[in-house]
Amino acid sequence: MASKRVYVSPLREQAAARTRAVILEQAEVLFAERGYGRVTVADIAAAAGVASKTVFASVGSKSDILDRIVDKAVVNSGYEEAVARVLALRTPQEVLQALARGTRAGNESQFKAHEAIRKALPVHENGEALWERATAAYREALRAVARHFLDVGGPARRHSPEETADLLWFWFGPTGWRTLVVENGWSWDRAEEVLYRTAVAALI
Repeated sequence: MASKRVYVSPLREQAAARTRAVILEQAEVLFAERGYGRVTVADIAAAAGVASKTVFASVGSKSDILDRIVDKAVVNSGYEEAVARVLALRTPQEVLQALARGTRAGNESQFKAHEAIRKALPVHENGEALWERATAAYREALRAVARHFLDVGGPARRHSPEETADLLWFWFGPTGWRTLVVENGWSWDRAEEVLYRTAVAALI
């Protein structure tokens, strides 16, 4: 007996993808503005203009939605391309300048997602694992930059590769950017300039 072919409509798939995108976008905004703990699936559904059952069917639970926001933010940060550009540079100053520019671009473009993640940490069922998922690639990228910085002439006598990576995380990680821009009201331009000059003064 011949099995029935399952017909998949491209238009239906496109519509479903658009629905998922809208749900994730609205959830990101709500999580960033109100905090993960104060947002319900019904809130997300209302903002996206769909029924709550559509949210569950399309994206999943609130925790699933946050996981997708984390994954999307990591990909959309452009960290792989930024690191590739940094690793092609041949002087310590160029490396730090490009790192300041690249991390600024990633943090600025993914600001809402970072706020959504940060505000979820105190109330999420596994906040530590969530933060690890959100930052693991970022930290590994800075470790690669630290090794390259020393390879192209950064003074190795001051700090080990591990300490250099820790300092880059301190200055150019998401907390450093947020401290200056959000908590202290600096412009992104000013934060980029000062973080770059701080790193040069300390490491070179």
